[in-house]
Amino acid sequence: MPNKPSLRVGLAGLGAVGLEVARRLIAGVPGLTLAAVAVRDVEKAKRALPQVGGAIAVRKATELANDCDVVVECLPPALFREVAISAIDKGRLFMPLSVAQLLQNDDLIARAKDKGARILVPSGALIGFDAVRAAAEGTIHSVDMVTRKPPAGLDGAPYLIERGISVTGLKAPLKVFDGTAREGARGFPTNVNVAAALSLAGIGPDRTHLEIWADPGVTRNIHTIKVEADSTRFTMTIESVPSDNPRTGKLVAPSVIAALRALVSELKVGS
Repeated sequence: MPNKPSLRVGLAGLGAVGLEVARRLIAGVPGLTLAAVAVRDVEKAKRALPQVGGAIAVRKATELANDCDVVVECLPPALFREVAISAIDKGRLFMPLSVAQLLQNDDLIARAKDKGARILVPSGALIGFDAVRAAAEGTIHSVDMVTRKPPAGLDGAPYLIERGISVTGLKAPLKVFDGTAREGARGFPTNVNVAAALSLAGIGPDRTHLEIWADPGVTRNIHTIKVEADSTRFTMTIESVPSDNPRTGKLVAPSVIAALRALVSELKVGS
């Protein structure tokens, strides 16, 4: 049987996560090819990845879908929608890392169905999605998530700025948010992508309860989730090592590669 052509991947953004994803794809993942990138500073991208501008094309973020099968979004939240629409309207597979933005742009899900596109959210810095999705096939009664981050990882969040909450110089843990995942995604657009993804896998952003703590005593991003369902009850905790961007864990880039690999692999483990 002839080999299938490689899935062409386009990366929108080469920040801490995008650059690591690019390097792993360049190193080689069977069935996947990094075809193009969209970057603000082409010369900086070339210094980090000499293949940029040669074997790897440079495109505008909204043009990646023209010749890529998968568009992976690794951009600031403000740029999310136009990149998403460009991929969805061409019927591509769109993989957002700014998952919190999906809660503010949930019309994109219906748009994807209309255009024959798919939106694939990687697990990122969270474990247990298989269990949550399986439980959602029955009845989930409650989902509670508590996130603890080093204060630097939360500094500058719109929610904190609007309310005049400072996390600088904390000597003890401070609960800075208590509400729904949707409200949390709005107030902490770069901090709670895991909560947004959890809510989409389970009972939705308006029923998923979220607490966010700025904790000077931790050096990792710690997420604890409790799920009560008719079929199961479980608690899970993950302590994610921050990447060069303190708002993002080191597990995010490998999670993207794992999700991409599952699209082309002969064997996929997990639902």
